[in-house]
Amino acid sequence: MARTKRRGQGDGSIFKRGDRRWCAIVDLGWENGKRRRKYFYGKTRSEAADAVHKAIHAKSQGLPIAIERQKLGQFLENWLEQSVRPRVRPRTYESWLLIVRRHIIPTLGVIPLQKVSPQHIRSLLNKKLEDGLSAQTVRHIRTVLRRALGEAVKFEQVVRNAAALVDGPRIPHHEIHPLTPEEARVFLESARGERLEALYSVALAVGLRRGEALGLRWNDIDLDGRTLTVSQTVQRTNGKLQFLEPKTQRSRRTISIPYTVVSALRGHRRRQLEERLAAGPRWQDFGLVFTTRLGTPLEPRNVHRDFKRILARAGVPNQRFHDLRHAAASLLLAQGVSPRVVMELLGHSRIGITMDTYSHVVPSLMREAADKMDQILSGEGPSTGGHNAVAVK
Repeated sequence: MARTKRRGQGDGSIFKRGDRRWCAIVDLGWENGKRRRKYFYGKTRSEAADAVHKAIHAKSQGLPIAIERQKLGQFLENWLEQSVRPRVRPRTYESWLLIVRRHIIPTLGVIPLQKVSPQHIRSLLNKKLEDGLSAQTVRHIRTVLRRALGEAVKFEQVVRNAAALVDGPRIPHHEIHPLTPEEARVFLESARGERLEALYSVALAVGLRRGEALGLRWNDIDLDGRTLTVSQTVQRTNGKLQFLEPKTQRSRRTISIPYTVVSALRGHRRRQLEERLAAGPRWQDFGLVFTTRLGTPLEPRNVHRDFKRILARAGVPNQRFHDLRHAAASLLLAQGVSPRVVMELLGHSRIGITMDTYSHVVPSLMREAADKMDQILSGEGPSTGGHNAVAVK
């Protein structure tokens, strides 16, 4: 009787267990004096054999064969603590922690890490859309999963990144409707004499983010030289206000400020000195430009409420504080300021972000470019034109 040919070393073996399941084994070799094996199970021999063949193929292609048995939820918790927390801003960590615990673990947390499939990811994203979450939030869920599983691939805990194989939902284009020049003037006029008048002037004139404006210190500002440096932000994280690094390296920037902002800041400094004298020993000196009446950082929610009050008084369209930043960029671009200068002013990392965000201004810029070309080619006007741009260092 002919003898069945034995499988080669590392080619795997298949046998039937006492519980009537089929078991397939792939030999992964020796590591630290111990033999490593990977076990696959199936109801039929063909199921177990298919699993082995896929594993052997992955091994032949130089891909790792996952041996980690932990659940996805366990992996995500460990990933957040060991990899995410030390490397990202506290607010980013809190956001990702919320996504993992509220949206991912309740649905996929019990699935073994190595068995997470693109179908699992797609089903999760579809369910979240059906539950009413915005497309942007669902894309954030996919992003967190893709980053986490990418690290699992890197450390050879899984063979592939299932989240990278699934497309996120399409995000509807959000048209920006910033303040017009007339509305901007009406808004600033309504804020005149208010305690936070200078804050709104800075935000609208140079496009600072709210956290950047609240983190400004007097030693960041040179009123005589008309410059302002963004070096920190104020954010509420872990239930308390904290001073943090700017959002990105590009966000750490020095920019020139208009005379209107210089005037508003001088008036604000005089008002703050009066409040400091009134507070006496209760004053807490953080060196901040915008503070409470005791010198402590302003609570962002209180700034939001005050901003809404000024908007209502001015009778201009309701919007977010962040929309003052959009207004600054749109107004500058509409006046012919170079997109590269606006990018530096806002602290964007790429000019593509600036142009994509403010694409609504592009048609007018294109018309202006065409008009200038007409002047050049027809000889009816000066060949060079100029606009006073905001200087950036």
